[in-house]
Amino acid sequence: MSPMTLPQQMITIALCVAATMLTRFLPFLIFSPNKPTPAFVVYLGRALPCAVFGMLVVYCLKNVSFLTGNHGIPELIGIAVTVALHLWKGKTLLSIAVGTVVYMLLVQLIF
Repeated sequence: MSPMTLPQQMITIALCVAATMLTRFLPFLIFSPNKPTPAFVVYLGRALPCAVFGMLVVYCLKNVSFLTGNHGIPELIGIAVTVALHLWKGKTLLSIAVGTVVYMLLVQLIF
């Protein structure tokens, strides 16, 4: 496959910028600040973050074999650290970052 030409690169970047701007500005164009937000949108705002994190956990654990190898110990320790830190501090990004670092250190240095 040959590399993209300059015009193709410019069109690709312009489309990415337009798509990003559309997804950022569309809610402000659709929903008026003078009217209350529809109940369905409020529900999605509450439900989707949990659903996304649930899907990420399932995706991350789908190939872990608890019956062979290291039996999923690094994954379980990483999850435990993430959950414990989130329950303790309540900071999502901190919990995910520290849990990921713990998991990576376990996989690279111990298991």
